[in-house]
Amino acid sequence: MALNPRQLAILQAVRDQGSVKTEELAEEFGITLQTARRDIQRLTEASQLERFHGGVRAVDSSTRNTTYVERQRTQSEAKQDIARQVAAAIPHGASLFMNIGTTVEAVASELLHHRDLRVVTNNLHVARILAANPQCEVVVAGGTVRSEDLGVVGEAALNFIRQFKVDIGLIGISGIDADGTLRDYDMREVMVARAIVAQSRQVWLVADHSKFDRPAMIEMAPLKVVHTLFTDIAPAPAQQRLMADLGVRCVVAQAPVQD
Repeated sequence: MALNPRQLAILQAVRDQGSVKTEELAEEFGITLQTARRDIQRLTEASQLERFHGGVRAVDSSTRNTTYVERQRTQSEAKQDIARQVAAAIPHGASLFMNIGTTVEAVASELLHHRDLRVVTNNLHVARILAANPQCEVVVAGGTVRSEDLGVVGEAALNFIRQFKVDIGLIGISGIDADGTLRDYDMREVMVARAIVAQSRQVWLVADHSKFDRPAMIEMAPLKVVHTLFTDIAPAPAQQRLMADLGVRCVVAQAPVQD
């Protein structure tokens, strides 16, 4: 299917950002919403993009995650909005698990002024960030270090996590199915995440809107294990009903007001 220059530019913009809201595409390219939707329809018919509630994203693989650098760049502003909301909800003196993920790392950057925190993590980026806070004790899991994102996985990390019981397990995820199943790509990472869920008094999930209906091969847990979901855009009505039925609280982060 032949694509015109604007449609090719839209495709590249979405690939660069990972996912984009339809209104943002219309504004960026100086076109009407109707034209943007028509271009998106053409790109989805060409199997280049896929729609989600409120926007469009690059076609994902169910077997391979994007690179760490790509994950850092994708939805970076949304992740910062979520991180501020999460940090505001974490009380001083809390104990936390913080697992692998760029949104979790964004939360760590927002905790540099919290007092009397104890954080257990299998994410060396989180450990490095929080080491700058003298009021935060950081406990790092041992195990196999993934070279790409400095996540610590494997049997040693799994056994280490099982020694603790914390107030809040803060987790990220690669994808959330329509039925609420939480999914990821690496079985070793999934096993550690399951242990974090089991050893947390409350489970808080951080996931920007692009994670909804994103394919990933391995089931981590059902959505019902989550106490609170922090995201940046209100989920689709069907997903909101599912969360209400499961008793999952959904917090939609608000961007800071510009002066």
